[in-house]
Amino acid sequence: MNIARTASILALVVLGTAPLMAQTGPATSPPQTSAPEIAFDAVEFGKLPPDLFMGEASSVAVNSKGHVFVFSRGNSIGPAYGATASQLLEFDASGKFVREIGHNLYAWSFAHAVRVDPHDNIWVADKGSDMVIRFNPEGRVTLVLGRKTESSDENSHPWEHPNPPAAPIDGMFRQVTDMTWDPQGNIYVSDGYINSRVAKFDPDGNWLTSFGERGNAPGQFRTVHAIAADKDGNLYVADRANRRIQVLDDQGHVKRIITIDIPAHYKHLIMYGNNLRGPTSTLSLFFPGAPWSVCITPPKAGSPQYLFVADAFRIFKVDLDGHVIGWLGGEGKGLKEFGWIHGLACPDEHTVFAGELVNWRVQKLTLH
Repeated sequence: MNIARTASILALVVLGTAPLMAQTGPATSPPQTSAPEIAFDAVEFGKLPPDLFMGEASSVAVNSKGHVFVFSRGNSIGPAYGATASQLLEFDASGKFVREIGHNLYAWSFAHAVRVDPHDNIWVADKGSDMVIRFNPEGRVTLVLGRKTESSDENSHPWEHPNPPAAPIDGMFRQVTDMTWDPQGNIYVSDGYINSRVAKFDPDGNWLTSFGERGNAPGQFRTVHAIAADKDGNLYVADRANRRIQVLDDQGHVKRIITIDIPAHYKHLIMYGNNLRGPTSTLSLFFPGAPWSVCITPPKAGSPQYLFVADAFRIFKVDLDGHVIGWLGGEGKGLKEFGWIHGLACPDEHTVFAGELVNWRVQKLTLH
């Protein structure tokens, strides 16, 4: 083997293991390689009418009335490649279907995240159109952030992934993933797969700033996949490909880094195409503890908030300092098993909704 080839292989090894290396700078969660398994019950949630079907359940959210919103990669209209795959579905607390919101909306392309703010507005992030939309509780559009590539534009095509990355543009997203708010109503958008940053807007949707860039140092990101905020406005950013959650203040300063190191015990090996999604996978997004989704329980007098984190197949209950209280789930297709958990909602510390991509469903979990 020649020297150049040896160097190339060593470089790939270093890049592939970078998310697992120890971080320097901000405080990191203490090493923890074990936590108790949490007992729980599970039911498949949501009954759809005969002519409506669930696609990949990309995200799920709950409002103050207990209504559940599912952002599904359904509504497949168009060619095999590039079909519109976004539907926003509402169910009541019992799982009865209420309505579809935003049917044929201009922003619909490829569903990624749905959240509900403290005023019961419904927000969605569409990765395909690079748009964030706010609906009022009645289901009407009240705010638009970002803009999709026009079909009339010359050479219109999906975003590319240049290396080094192209410089981000203020007010513009490239494969946006999620959104949250601080107590003052400022809007934070995780942006996302190509841009590696968190974008900040004021409560009226005016651009303020952004923080972050591609990399694996503190304050840098590789696939900013989800975001949530606690009652004090701290931001919990799922830095998926770096296998960590970075906790930021409202100016983007890293306060601490949370890593989840509870080993996985795989029952099955879920396949997709020619790639193995299991314990031998070299893809960092499938490393145990790589955060696909996060949610934080609402503030409640006399009770702490909890952070729930999902990797592809398990859910972890974590205190806000980063200590893993327990975990649940595992890989599979039955109830109480999961296939690519892409969205979480946690209306309280004992109730979690999990949206799955591979299994095309939402499970409602009751923790004991």
